[in-house]
Amino acid sequence: MSSKKFKVIITDAEYQSFDIEKKVLSKLNVELIKFQCRTEVDLIKNCKDADAVLNQYAKITPRVIEKLDNVKIIARYGIGVDNVDLGAATKKGIFVTNVVYDICDVADHTITLMLALTRKLFFVDKSVKKLEWNWKKFHPITRIKGKTVGIIGLGRVGREVAKRINGFDVNLLACDPYISADVFKTYNAKKVEHDTLLRESDIVTLHVPLTDETRYMVSINQLSKMKKTSILINCARGGIVDEKALYKALKEKEIAGAGLDVLEQEPIRKDNPLLNLDNVIITPHMGWYSENAVEEVQRIAAEQVLQCLQGGIPINLVNKEVLKKL
Repeated sequence: MSSKKFKVIITDAEYQSFDIEKKVLSKLNVELIKFQCRTEVDLIKNCKDADAVLNQYAKITPRVIEKLDNVKIIARYGIGVDNVDLGAATKKGIFVTNVVYDICDVADHTITLMLALTRKLFFVDKSVKKLEWNWKKFHPITRIKGKTVGIIGLGRVGREVAKRINGFDVNLLACDPYISADVFKTYNAKKVEHDTLLRESDIVTLHVPLTDETRYMVSINQLSKMKKTSILINCARGGIVDEKALYKALKEKEIAGAGLDVLEQEPIRKDNPLLNLDNVIITPHMGWYSENAVEEVQRIAAEQVLQCLQGGIPINLVNKEVLKKL
Protein backbone atom coordinates (compact mmCIF):
# COMPACT_ATOMS: atom_id res chain seq x y z
CA MET A 1 0.00 0.00 0.00
CA SER A 2 1.28 3.46 -0.90
CA SER A 3 2.40 5.63 2.00
CA LYS A 4 0.90 8.72 0.35
CA LYS A 5 -2.53 9.51 1.71
CA PHE A 6 -5.19 10.52 -0.79
CA LYS A 7 -8.32 12.50 0.00
CA VAL A 8 -11.38 11.38 -1.97
CA ILE A 9 -14.61 13.36 -1.63
CA ILE A 10 -18.09 12.11 -2.47
CA THR A 11 -19.91 15.35 -3.24
CA ASP A 12 -23.39 13.86 -3.10
CA ALA A 13 -24.95 10.43 -3.50
CA GLU A 14 -28.10 8.61 -2.44
CA TYR A 15 -26.66 5.16 -1.88
CA GLN A 16 -27.28 3.38 1.40
CA SER A 17 -23.67 2.30 1.85
CA PHE A 18 -20.24 3.17 0.48
CA ASP A 19 -18.59 -0.10 1.38
CA ILE A 20 -18.07 -0.83 -2.32
CA GLU A 21 -16.00 2.31 -2.81
CA LYS A 22 -14.05 1.63 0.38
CA LYS A 23 -13.21 -1.88 -0.78
CA VAL A 24 -12.05 -0.74 -4.24
CA LEU A 25 -9.96 2.11 -2.84
CA SER A 26 -8.48 0.03 -0.02
CA LYS A 27 -5.53 -0.74 -2.30
CA LEU A 28 -4.35 2.80 -1.57
CA ASN A 29 -4.11 4.90 1.57
CA VAL A 30 -7.38 6.78 1.04
CA GLU A 31 -9.51 8.98 3.26
CA LEU A 32 -13.03 8.75 1.85
CA ILE A 33 -15.35 11.54 2.97
CA LYS A 34 -19.05 11.81 2.13
CA PHE A 35 -20.86 15.15 1.93
CA GLN A 36 -24.17 16.30 0.49
CA CYS A 37 -22.98 19.33 -1.45
CA ARG A 38 -25.39 21.09 -3.78
CA THR A 39 -24.07 24.68 -3.94
CA GLU A 40 -20.90 26.11 -5.44
CA VAL A 41 -19.85 27.44 -2.03
CA ASP A 42 -20.16 24.03 -0.36
CA LEU A 43 -18.46 22.24 -3.24
CA ILE A 44 -15.48 24.59 -3.18
CA LYS A 45 -15.23 24.43 0.60
CA ASN A 46 -15.31 20.63 0.77
CA CYS A 47 -13.46 19.66 -2.40
CA LYS A 48 -10.68 22.21 -2.78
CA ASP A 49 -8.11 20.02 -0.99
CA ALA A 50 -9.29 16.72 -2.50
CA ASP A 51 -7.24 14.50 -4.80
CA ALA A 52 -10.37 13.00 -6.39
CA VAL A 53 -14.09 13.68 -6.50
CA LEU A 54 -16.95 11.21 -6.83
CA ASN A 55 -20.09 13.00 -7.99
CA GLN A 56 -23.74 12.15 -8.61
CA TYR A 57 -26.00 15.18 -9.09
CA ALA A 58 -24.16 18.29 -7.86
CA LYS A 59 -23.27 20.73 -10.64
CA ILE A 60 -19.51 21.04 -11.02
CA THR A 61 -19.32 24.51 -12.58
CA PRO A 62 -16.29 26.42 -13.96
CA ARG A 63 -16.17 28.42 -10.73
CA VAL A 64 -15.91 25.20 -8.70
CA ILE A 65 -13.35 23.64 -11.02
CA GLU A 66 -11.17 26.75 -10.85
CA LYS A 67 -10.66 26.10 -7.12
CA LEU A 68 -9.84 22.38 -7.44
CA ASP A 69 -6.08 22.73 -7.46
CA ASN A 70 -5.32 19.20 -6.26
CA VAL A 71 -8.13 17.26 -7.92
CA LYS A 72 -6.95 14.85 -10.59
CA ILE A 73 -10.31 13.26 -11.45
CA ILE A 74 -14.05 13.91 -11.25
CA ALA A 75 -15.76 10.52 -11.48
CA ARG A 76 -19.51 10.60 -12.15
CA TYR A 77 -21.87 8.02 -10.75
CA GLY A 78 -23.67 7.46 -14.06
CA ILE A 79 -23.44 7.73 -17.83
CA GLY A 80 -24.32 11.39 -18.38
CA VAL A 81 -21.82 14.13 -17.57
CA ASP A 82 -23.97 17.17 -18.36
CA ASN A 83 -23.64 18.40 -14.75
CA VAL A 84 -19.84 18.71 -15.09
CA ASP A 85 -18.30 21.50 -17.17
CA LEU A 86 -16.05 19.44 -19.42
CA GLY A 87 -14.33 22.45 -20.97
CA ALA A 88 -13.30 23.87 -17.60
CA ALA A 89 -12.15 20.47 -16.36
CA THR A 90 -10.05 19.90 -19.47
CA LYS A 91 -8.48 23.34 -19.17
CA LYS A 92 -7.61 22.58 -15.56
CA GLY A 93 -6.11 19.21 -16.51
CA ILE A 94 -8.73 17.17 -14.63
CA PHE A 95 -9.98 13.79 -15.86
CA VAL A 96 -13.77 13.45 -16.09
CA THR A 97 -15.11 9.91 -16.19
CA ASN A 98 -18.51 8.27 -16.34
CA VAL A 99 -19.85 4.79 -15.71
CA VAL A 100 -20.82 2.73 -18.74
CA TYR A 101 -22.96 0.13 -16.98
CA ASP A 102 -25.57 -2.32 -18.27
CA ILE A 103 -28.45 -0.13 -19.45
CA CYS A 104 -31.01 -2.96 -19.69
CA ASP A 105 -32.93 -1.38 -16.79
CA VAL A 106 -33.44 1.88 -18.70
CA ALA A 107 -34.75 -0.05 -21.68
CA ASP A 108 -37.08 -2.07 -19.43
CA HIS A 109 -38.36 1.12 -17.81
CA THR A 110 -39.00 2.66 -21.23
CA ILE A 111 -41.03 -0.32 -22.37
CA THR A 112 -42.92 -0.33 -19.06
CA LEU A 113 -43.98 3.29 -19.55
CA MET A 114 -45.03 2.56 -23.14
CA LEU A 115 -47.26 -0.33 -22.07
CA ALA A 116 -48.64 1.43 -19.00
CA LEU A 117 -49.70 4.43 -21.10
CA THR A 118 -51.03 2.35 -23.98
CA ARG A 119 -53.14 0.23 -21.61
CA LYS A 120 -53.84 3.24 -19.32
CA LEU A 121 -52.89 1.08 -16.35
CA PHE A 122 -52.07 3.80 -13.80
CA PHE A 123 -55.32 5.61 -14.46
CA VAL A 124 -57.37 2.40 -14.41
CA ASP A 125 -55.76 1.43 -11.10
CA LYS A 126 -56.73 4.77 -9.53
CA SER A 127 -60.30 4.34 -10.76
CA VAL A 128 -60.68 0.81 -9.40
CA LYS A 129 -59.33 1.89 -6.01
CA LYS A 130 -62.22 4.37 -5.94
CA LEU A 131 -64.51 1.32 -6.46
CA GLU A 132 -65.24 2.33 -10.05
CA TRP A 133 -65.52 -1.01 -11.87
CA ASN A 134 -66.02 0.23 -15.42
CA TRP A 135 -63.62 -0.55 -18.25
CA LYS A 136 -65.73 1.46 -20.70
CA LYS A 137 -64.63 4.62 -18.94
CA PHE A 138 -61.18 4.23 -20.50
CA HIS A 139 -62.29 4.06 -24.12
CA PRO A 140 -60.42 3.98 -26.44
CA ILE A 141 -57.58 1.56 -25.79
CA THR A 142 -55.89 0.16 -28.89
CA ARG A 143 -53.43 -2.72 -29.07
CA ILE A 144 -49.73 -2.04 -29.37
CA LYS A 145 -49.37 -4.65 -32.14
CA GLY A 146 -49.19 -2.87 -35.47
CA LYS A 147 -48.43 0.54 -33.97
CA THR A 148 -45.54 2.63 -35.26
CA VAL A 149 -42.83 3.27 -32.68
CA GLY A 150 -40.20 5.94 -33.30
CA ILE A 151 -36.84 5.87 -31.52
CA ILE A 152 -34.86 9.10 -31.51
CA GLY A 153 -31.27 8.08 -30.80
CA LEU A 154 -30.13 4.58 -31.70
CA GLY A 155 -27.23 4.36 -29.28
CA ARG A 156 -26.86 1.80 -26.48
CA VAL A 157 -30.23 2.43 -24.84
CA GLY A 158 -32.09 2.98 -28.10
CA ARG A 159 -30.85 -0.37 -29.40
CA GLU A 160 -31.95 -2.19 -26.27
CA VAL A 161 -35.39 -0.61 -26.58
CA ALA A 162 -35.51 -1.66 -30.25
CA LYS A 163 -34.70 -5.27 -29.31
CA ARG A 164 -37.54 -5.35 -26.83
CA ILE A 165 -40.22 -3.49 -28.78
CA ASN A 166 -39.65 -5.56 -31.91
CA GLY A 167 -41.13 -8.47 -29.98
CA PHE A 168 -44.50 -6.68 -29.95
CA ASP A 169 -44.79 -6.82 -33.75
CA VAL A 170 -44.65 -3.06 -34.32
CA ASN A 171 -43.42 -0.91 -37.18
CA LEU A 172 -40.14 0.53 -36.00
CA LEU A 173 -38.75 3.88 -37.14
CA ALA A 174 -35.55 5.50 -35.93
CA CYS A 175 -33.45 8.57 -36.55
CA ASP A 176 -29.83 9.11 -35.58
CA PRO A 177 -27.40 10.97 -37.86
CA TYR A 178 -24.37 9.41 -36.17
CA ILE A 179 -25.31 5.75 -36.64
CA SER A 180 -24.54 3.65 -39.73
CA ALA A 181 -27.23 2.11 -41.93
CA ASP A 182 -26.11 -1.37 -40.85
CA VAL A 183 -27.21 -0.68 -37.27
CA PHE A 184 -30.69 0.33 -38.39
CA LYS A 185 -30.92 -2.88 -40.40
CA THR A 186 -29.69 -5.01 -37.50
CA TYR A 187 -32.44 -3.70 -35.24
CA ASN A 188 -35.17 -3.86 -37.88
CA ALA A 189 -35.62 -0.08 -37.80
CA LYS A 190 -36.42 2.05 -40.83
CA LYS A 191 -34.16 5.09 -40.99
CA VAL A 192 -36.19 8.28 -41.36
CA GLU A 193 -35.79 12.00 -40.84
CA HIS A 194 -36.73 13.55 -37.50
CA ASP A 195 -39.93 15.21 -38.77
CA THR A 196 -41.09 12.04 -40.51
CA LEU A 197 -40.64 10.06 -37.31
CA LEU A 198 -42.71 12.58 -35.34
CA ARG A 199 -45.53 12.62 -37.91
CA GLU A 200 -45.82 8.86 -38.38
CA SER A 201 -45.16 7.44 -34.90
CA ASP A 202 -47.82 6.40 -32.41
CA ILE A 203 -45.13 6.24 -29.72
CA VAL A 204 -42.02 8.45 -29.71
CA THR A 205 -39.21 7.57 -27.31
CA LEU A 206 -36.10 9.68 -26.69
CA HIS A 207 -32.64 8.21 -26.17
CA VAL A 208 -30.11 10.95 -26.83
CA PRO A 209 -27.63 12.69 -24.50
CA LEU A 210 -28.28 16.24 -23.34
CA THR A 211 -26.05 18.54 -25.39
CA ASP A 212 -26.36 22.00 -26.93
CA GLU A 213 -27.61 20.22 -30.03
CA THR A 214 -30.33 18.20 -28.29
CA ARG A 215 -31.54 20.71 -25.69
CA TYR A 216 -35.26 21.34 -26.32
CA MET A 217 -35.16 19.15 -29.41
CA VAL A 218 -38.80 18.43 -28.57
CA SER A 219 -40.67 21.73 -28.23
CA ILE A 220 -43.75 23.44 -29.70
CA ASN A 221 -42.89 22.83 -33.36
CA GLN A 222 -42.03 19.18 -32.86
CA LEU A 223 -45.04 18.40 -30.66
CA SER A 224 -47.35 20.00 -33.21
CA LYS A 225 -46.17 17.46 -35.80
CA MET A 226 -47.15 14.47 -33.65
CA LYS A 227 -50.46 12.63 -33.88
CA LYS A 228 -53.15 13.62 -31.38
CA THR A 229 -53.27 9.93 -30.39
CA SER A 230 -49.50 9.61 -29.87
CA ILE A 231 -47.53 9.35 -26.66
CA LEU A 232 -44.04 10.63 -25.80
CA ILE A 233 -41.54 8.76 -23.62
CA ASN A 234 -38.48 10.44 -22.12
CA CYS A 235 -36.07 8.29 -20.11
CA ALA A 236 -33.01 10.24 -21.28
CA ARG A 237 -32.58 13.77 -19.89
CA GLY A 238 -35.16 16.36 -18.87
CA GLY A 239 -33.68 19.24 -20.87
CA ILE A 240 -34.33 17.43 -24.15
CA VAL A 241 -38.03 18.29 -23.81
CA ASP A 242 -39.44 21.78 -23.37
CA GLU A 243 -41.72 21.10 -20.40
CA LYS A 244 -43.85 24.22 -20.91
CA ALA A 245 -44.58 23.16 -24.47
CA LEU A 246 -45.23 19.58 -23.36
CA TYR A 247 -47.65 20.72 -20.65
CA LYS A 248 -49.59 22.75 -23.21
CA ALA A 249 -49.68 19.81 -25.65
CA LEU A 250 -50.93 17.43 -22.95
CA LYS A 251 -53.39 19.89 -21.45
CA GLU A 252 -54.93 20.73 -24.81
CA LYS A 253 -54.87 17.07 -25.95
CA GLU A 254 -52.51 17.85 -28.84
CA ILE A 255 -50.89 14.52 -27.93
CA ALA A 256 -52.50 11.73 -25.92
CA GLY A 257 -49.98 11.19 -23.14
CA ALA A 258 -46.42 11.17 -21.89
CA GLY A 259 -44.20 8.99 -19.74
CA LEU A 260 -41.38 10.92 -18.07
CA ASP A 261 -38.57 9.53 -15.96
CA VAL A 262 -36.62 12.79 -16.16
CA LEU A 263 -37.50 16.45 -15.77
CA GLU A 264 -35.84 19.79 -16.41
CA GLN A 265 -35.64 20.40 -12.68
CA GLU A 266 -35.13 17.51 -10.30
CA PRO A 267 -36.46 16.76 -7.74
CA ILE A 268 -39.84 17.84 -9.09
CA ARG A 269 -41.19 21.11 -7.72
CA LYS A 270 -44.60 21.11 -6.08
CA ASP A 271 -45.74 23.84 -8.48
CA ASN A 272 -44.85 21.84 -11.60
CA PRO A 273 -48.09 21.93 -13.63
CA LEU A 274 -47.47 18.44 -15.00
CA LEU A 275 -48.54 17.13 -11.59
CA ASN A 276 -52.08 18.28 -12.31
CA LEU A 277 -52.50 16.26 -15.49
CA ASP A 278 -54.08 12.81 -15.70
CA ASN A 279 -52.47 11.82 -19.02
CA VAL A 280 -48.87 11.77 -17.86
CA ILE A 281 -46.88 9.25 -15.80
CA ILE A 282 -43.86 10.63 -13.95
CA THR A 283 -41.22 8.50 -12.24
CA PRO A 284 -38.31 9.93 -10.16
CA HIS A 285 -35.34 9.40 -12.52
CA MET A 286 -35.25 5.73 -11.62
CA GLY A 287 -35.07 4.12 -15.05
CA TRP A 288 -31.42 3.24 -14.47
CA TYR A 289 -32.11 1.66 -11.09
CA SER A 290 -31.85 -1.93 -10.01
CA GLU A 291 -29.74 -3.28 -7.19
CA ASN A 292 -27.48 -4.76 -9.86
CA ALA A 293 -27.00 -1.33 -11.44
CA VAL A 294 -26.22 0.33 -8.11
CA GLU A 295 -23.40 -2.13 -7.46
CA GLU A 296 -22.01 -1.59 -10.96
CA VAL A 297 -22.17 2.21 -10.74
CA GLN A 298 -20.46 2.46 -7.36
CA ARG A 299 -17.78 -0.09 -8.20
CA ILE A 300 -16.90 1.24 -11.65
CA ALA A 301 -16.84 4.88 -10.51
CA ALA A 302 -14.45 3.98 -7.68
CA GLU A 303 -12.29 1.97 -10.08
CA GLN A 304 -11.87 5.07 -12.24
CA VAL A 305 -10.57 6.96 -9.21
CA LEU A 306 -8.23 4.10 -8.31
CA GLN A 307 -6.78 3.98 -11.83
CA CYS A 308 -6.13 7.71 -11.77
CA LEU A 309 -4.57 7.83 -8.31
CA GLN A 310 -2.30 4.95 -9.29
CA GLY A 311 -0.97 7.10 -12.09
CA GLY A 312 -2.96 5.56 -14.94
CA ILE A 313 -5.50 6.84 -17.43
CA PRO A 314 -9.09 5.91 -16.47
CA ILE A 315 -10.79 3.54 -18.89
CA ASN A 316 -14.00 5.59 -19.04
CA LEU A 317 -12.35 8.94 -19.73
CA VAL A 318 -14.91 11.33 -21.24
CA ASN A 319 -12.82 14.45 -21.92
CA LYS A 320 -10.08 12.79 -23.92
CA GLU A 321 -8.79 16.22 -24.99
CA VAL A 322 -7.27 16.51 -21.52
CA LEU A 323 -4.59 14.02 -22.55
CA LYS A 324 -3.08 16.61 -24.92
CA LYS A 325 -2.80 19.07 -22.06
CA LEU A 326 -1.23 16.53 -19.73
